[in-house]
Amino acid sequence: MRTITPWRCGGGWRRAAATGFFVTVGAAQAAAFTVNKTPLTATEKNIETLGTGIAIALPVVAGGITLLKHDKVGAVQLVVETGLTVGTVYALKQFVRERRPDGSDYQSFPSDTTALAASGSSFLWGRYGWEYGLPASALTEFVAYSRVQARQHRWYDTLAASAIAAGYSYVLTTPFKRRYNIDTSLDASPDGAAVRFSYNF
Repeated sequence: MRTITPWRCGGGWRRAAATGFFVTVGAAQAAAFTVNKTPLTATEKNIETLGTGIAIALPVVAGGITLLKHDKVGAVQLVVETGLTVGTVYALKQFVRERRPDGSDYQSFPSDTTALAASGSSFLWGRYGWEYGLPASALTEFVAYSRVQARQHRWYDTLAASAIAAGYSYVLTTPFKRRYNIDTSLDASPDGAAVRFSYNF
């Protein structure tokens, strides 16, 4: 009598399942990188233009704040952080070579426009605190949205750019020494939020 091992009995099923898995993964990847060459609507173009303007304005405004505060150290940190962020993003674009969602070129990953905006907002948060960083970060999120809806990038392209900016800010940016040694902080919880003021003697 011929004995059939459990492995041989289920071998065909396992091969079919493995084949189905890889076909599904391949189809998902192909769907993620499909090209959409549909022209942008007038609203989409306006959002893209506004997002680009905000991306340029954020580091410029951050630089203006350093001047108003006579913060020479902060100005240097901003220039270095922005230069490293944008430079890193451009370097990654040359190595990754990911096609844009609209198929225009292979410069999708990471998003340089989002990186420029995030360099300003990350610096403001790290240097001057949440009072400056929170609204700037909200504007950076809008910039990221504008790039995705314009089919210039995918969501993870903008996320990577923001992460690069945040990383450089964490390493390079130091908190600004406030006059009179008064510091503020924002503590959030599921039940609400609290603003704390402290004085350093």
